[in-house]
Amino acid sequence: MNTDERWERVYTEAQGDANKVPWALSAPSPYLQNWLEQTAATAGQSALVVACGLGDDAEALAAAGYQVTAFDLSETAIRWAKQRFPHSQVDYRLGDLFDLPADWENQFDLVFEFRTIQALPLTVRETVMSQVAKPVVPGGTLLVITYLRDENLVPDGPPWPLTDAELAYFETLGLQVVRRDRFQNRDSA
Repeated sequence: MNTDERWERVYTEAQGDANKVPWALSAPSPYLQNWLEQTAATAGQSALVVACGLGDDAEALAAAGYQVTAFDLSETAIRWAKQRFPHSQVDYRLGDLFDLPADWENQFDLVFEFRTIQALPLTVRETVMSQVAKPVVPGGTLLVITYLRDENLVPDGPPWPLTDAELAYFETLGLQVVRRDRFQNRDSA
């Protein structure tokens, strides 16, 4: 089974029960909510949500004033998100992080990534990080929420948490670290 089928299978087998989707919180990430409370959206700013799942984070960004596009590899997840939020202003799309539309490059003021990078094998880490960074407009923001690990630990994953050195790879892609927060409670991420 390839990775694409694995994600789709999880959503399909959940049969509408979000509790059966291991990464679904059925609410926006508390870290995203905290960030939104501290950061004011400018009217008309665009946001892209990577691997949006059931849509909670995308909806939180839309409620904060962003014009949101959200994508996921799972057709079932996209359909489920649209059913959960029938009056949503979010543009939900089926999409593949490894094959983003060309017109998304440098197009979004904010790109939000929540534990997607760490869900994919180390062998594709730099490719995934490059793809996550591509849609960020120059001067825009990439918000990454992920677990971290010590440099000397090799995870057997999934997940495959990131190291500080791996996060620094974003700087080679032209991004600058503006803020880094560390949280102790892994369960609330």
